[in-house]
Amino acid sequence: QVQLVESGGGLVQAGGSLRLSCAASGSTFSRYAMGWFRQAPGKEREFVTAINKIGDTTYYAGSVKGRFTISRDNAKNTLYLQMNGLKPEDTAVYYCAAGSVPVTTKLAYEHWGQGTQVTVSS
Repeated sequence: QVQLVESGGGLVQAGGSLRLSCAASGSTFSRYAMGWFRQAPGKEREFVTAINKIGDTTYYAGSVKGRFTISRDNAKNTLYLQMNGLKPEDTAVYYCAAGSVPVTTKLAYEHWGQGTQVTVSS
């Protein structure tokens, strides 16, 4: 079973950038497709982006496409989310998740991190 720990969240002004990391341990990282989800207060957890096991195919929610970039380093057992052009509506707790396939449905992901807070001020 894989354990996931996110880091890199914080407070940033609108238009700024952050890079989130998700460190995996306990199992072979490259066995898993990975995703990033986010949850704002009072809202459902929503899909942000996903990447396949070898890192050559990615998927993005329309709201972040062109601003966010997902990547992974299987040698370092780490998933990344580069977030540029941040907007106040990007404010949320960001979670990384591991599953069998890189889909948009959160129910398909078996393992989750504890989340990291991202706050974008206007």
